[in-house]
Amino acid sequence: MKLIIVLLSTTLLMLGIATEKPANALSSHQNTSKTETLTPMSNSEATILTDENPFLKASTLPFMAPDFNVIRNEHFIPAFEAGMSERMREVEAIAGQEEVATFENTIIAMERAGETLGRVGAVFFNLTSANTSTEIQAIQREMSPKLSAHNDNIMLNEQLFSRVRSLYDTMDSLELTLEEGEVLKRYYRNFVRAGALLNDEEQTRIREINERLSALGTDFNANLLEISRERAVIVDSKEELDGLSSGQISAAAEAASNRDKSGKYLLSITNTTRQPILTSLNNREVRQRVWEASAYRGLGRDGGINNQDIILEIAALRAERSGILGFENFSEFALETQMIQNPDNALSILVDLVPAVKVNVNNEAEEIRKMMASLGHEYELEPWDWEYYAEKVRQLKYDIDDNEVKPYFELNSVLDNGIFYAMNRLYGISFEERFDLPVYHEDVRVWNVYDRTGEQIALFYGDYFARDSKRGGAWMSSYVSQSHLLDQKPVVLNVLNIPPPAEGEPALVSFSNVVTIFHEMGHAVHGMFSDVMYPSVSGTSVPRDFVEFPSTFEEDWAIHPEVLANYAIHYETGEKLPAELLERIIAANTFNQGFDTYEYIAASLLDLEWHLLTPDKIPTSIVDFEAEALAKYGMDLDFVPPRYKTAFFAHVWPGGYASSYYAYLWSELLAADAFEHVGSMGGLTLENGTYYRRTILSQGGSNEPMQTYVNFRGQEPTVEALLRRRGLVVTGE
Repeated sequence: MKLIIVLLSTTLLMLGIATEKPANALSSHQNTSKTETLTPMSNSEATILTDENPFLKASTLPFMAPDFNVIRNEHFIPAFEAGMSERMREVEAIAGQEEVATFENTIIAMERAGETLGRVGAVFFNLTSANTSTEIQAIQREMSPKLSAHNDNIMLNEQLFSRVRSLYDTMDSLELTLEEGEVLKRYYRNFVRAGALLNDEEQTRIREINERLSALGTDFNANLLEISRERAVIVDSKEELDGLSSGQISAAAEAASNRDKSGKYLLSITNTTRQPILTSLNNREVRQRVWEASAYRGLGRDGGINNQDIILEIAALRAERSGILGFENFSEFALETQMIQNPDNALSILVDLVPAVKVNVNNEAEEIRKMMASLGHEYELEPWDWEYYAEKVRQLKYDIDDNEVKPYFELNSVLDNGIFYAMNRLYGISFEERFDLPVYHEDVRVWNVYDRTGEQIALFYGDYFARDSKRGGAWMSSYVSQSHLLDQKPVVLNVLNIPPPAEGEPALVSFSNVVTIFHEMGHAVHGMFSDVMYPSVSGTSVPRDFVEFPSTFEEDWAIHPEVLANYAIHYETGEKLPAELLERIIAANTFNQGFDTYEYIAASLLDLEWHLLTPDKIPTSIVDFEAEALAKYGMDLDFVPPRYKTAFFAHVWPGGYASSYYAYLWSELLAADAFEHVGSMGGLTLENGTYYRRTILSQGGSNEPMQTYVNFRGQEPTVEALLRRRGLVVTGE
């Protein structure tokens, strides 16, 4: 059935993306445990492995949490090298044994292998994203190609693959559990996709490509971090910041002072093309400077960092590798293992929305132009104008001022009375902050997580504020993943990029950042509630277009009346958010969603277009290709650029969402259907949460994702709940 849909209004909140409106912190609630600065290494220290290296054995801290009090930069390279040697010895022993292959002596043995490498990798690669430095970047550049080669040495090991293949070919006779069957299928599929069936010449080229892609990815990530500093906008006078709150201005002055620009003001660039600060800046020239600094970063302007060559080489190498593996393009390769299955299906769910979304965004643009005219502003609508005037339209329609709303969203109340309250009501879990565990940065906080029986089930780390050493966005990751085989309980981490406050200011969080906190907690409970035997299918080890489903599901609890009323408390007066204001906030949440949907679809189509290329079609200009790709789908409105432009699209260069940025939309379909189903059964109850936890969150990748969903829902998802969530209606067939 082909749906013809009209976009009326949406509650689309794009996932996995940090919202970056200003926020402030209460220093009295910061984690008081301190971590010494990780010191740079000398050449001799980098090559010597000593008994003092903390990665040689499991941490003695609760749940084997990393001991950042003893971890130093000089520990990483020796631990990586020791870990690779250890894992290779284990793999060679598995591959070379004379006994016939069994699930236990081959697959389970592989699940147990690589203990040291797993420990050091979990800590190091979290630091590369959340608290990097020139020393860590240097280690990453050195180790990335070595790790790539190490992985190829395992995945292209003929003896090992022969054992896995023999098990896969006789799987029906092995009497495996459902989870064991999924683990075996994953091993076989991963070997084949790595090139195990290729000839020697093809495997050699695959190795070369993988090593080069690893190096390019490291360079791209390092560039992004430096670009955020390079493109920060320096403003000379306070008057130019008219419209910003006193807290925002103080934070900008403090940021400038930290960059040796005392007396000036620094406006940082957030990770998306859109810049939240543009809603408030009255000075149009400054708005234009901020937007252009964001939109044109990574293009080498004014002699700055240029990502073009890196991107073109990544695209070419991905296309070449996919061809060697028997796929027409990288998108076919990437989506083979996803729920969506192929790029045609991914394109379909996006392209079918384009006409209706364009109608909606043009209607929004007309409202904005009317607002501009009413204020006597006769210039053409430009992208740096949209958010500024859209905010004025929003205030006119809903009578909401961010400065009126933010005092009700203080960070600690959002955490304690919002997200932790909702998790307790839904799942029966509770959070108890602790201050004795070492952390990698003083902003990081740690909580014990207890089940309703009183048993501690996890450790939860929260790192909420932006800083120069952290990449943009928001994400969840793990230091320790749950596994009954390894007797491991989860240690999970949420990272956001809420702008830090000026010293002494309260943490007043924008509502969009509130929703991001709920979203990332959805990922966290997916990891914390994992209840599987094998680490390779633990927690969030599921397809990209399923992994965002549990996180999106949790978002809607942020506006659940009971939950919101519990955490939306004025930080000074203790007054709860007035019911009338709450109604306006929820109503306003659907505002400007044509713009939001349009910029998301544009970025998703751009991602797919890059990865539908064959090696002979790689362009010479990323700017020209981007313009042509958007025009192809009629997504080239000047005043609504893609959420991410090619030069700084971290999700795909080199992120794990290459050809899969569409996944947020597909996952939202699942989440909307699930949330509506739970609502029909009584909503926010422990019974509903326990059922959802058992059927979805505990399962990890132990079953096919659609079957996991059907086991929860009783049927496959339908589009209707998504249409209602987004304000979409069916007008015909």
